[in-house]
Amino acid sequence: MNPPASPDSADPASGSLSALFALARQQHYPPSALYVVATPIGNVADITVRALQVLHLADAVACEDTRHTARLLQACGVQAELLAVHEHNEARMAEVVLARLRAGQRIAYVSDAGTPGVSDPGARLCAAVQAAGLRTVPVPGASSVTALLSVAGVAEGAVTVVGFLPARGAARQRAWQRWRGLNSGLLLLEAPHRIDTLAEELRTFGARRLTVGRELTKQFEEVVTLPCADFAAWLNAAPQRRRGEFTLLIHPLATADHDAAHEALSPHAQHVLQLLLQELPAASAARLTSAITGAPRDALYRAALALRRDGHDPAA
Repeated sequence: MNPPASPDSADPASGSLSALFALARQQHYPPSALYVVATPIGNVADITVRALQVLHLADAVACEDTRHTARLLQACGVQAELLAVHEHNEARMAEVVLARLRAGQRIAYVSDAGTPGVSDPGARLCAAVQAAGLRTVPVPGASSVTALLSVAGVAEGAVTVVGFLPARGAARQRAWQRWRGLNSGLLLLEAPHRIDTLAEELRTFGARRLTVGRELTKQFEEVVTLPCADFAAWLNAAPQRRRGEFTLLIHPLATADHDAAHEALSPHAQHVLQLLLQELPAASAARLTSAITGAPRDALYRAALALRRDGHDPAA
């Protein structure tokens, strides 16, 4: 009778994991360092081997939500002391973390999902650690930002990570005034209860391409690319599409497209815009010029920003 197969020989993946964990253990993990650890954004299997090694090794795990992180660590077979460090207490708890680092401890920091400091808490903690002359160590992994970028098909052009816009009111309008005129891509995050509002706001981008990631890495993940103006209709086509978290990329505006949009404005529209820019902000001038001439408001706004950037605006 043949001897029973070992766990590694019975499951090739088990042997591979053993080899990976051996590699992770060989790396040097200095004391008195903050380890910034990316965690899964939906699928727990996306946690990295090195993240598991660091979480096992850490003297404590600082986290955005102790209950959420406790469930993740339990699923991964990790036992650790948890420290609540979130946006409301980050400055105060940074001192607690610094004291432990100065005592020679290794502290891991995780947000609820994805990479800390990327539209998540963690930036202030990292800044405090660096200001104290101590080390921060990135342990990269899952991120909704990089996950969407990887499948969006953007071959050229800069992308600006905007994250979450202000929830409502004048602050949200000011944010749009800041971002709307950029030629770069805009990477947005949005919660389901505000997705209809965002869909209406995106109509002003017209035919500009939009890649939408809904419930990335989860069972009902959807990724679709469509014109910005069609996003509301896509949402309305299936009720379940309003559920879950959204990551959205407004694609960069190619230089040729920007020039064509500017050249498409009639001389009359350009003249009216230049006159109004002498007295009004770019957004207001574009809105009034559109009402007067019928020219597309979005193209007028971009033309207004280009005029100010190029120094042709007497009011700049």
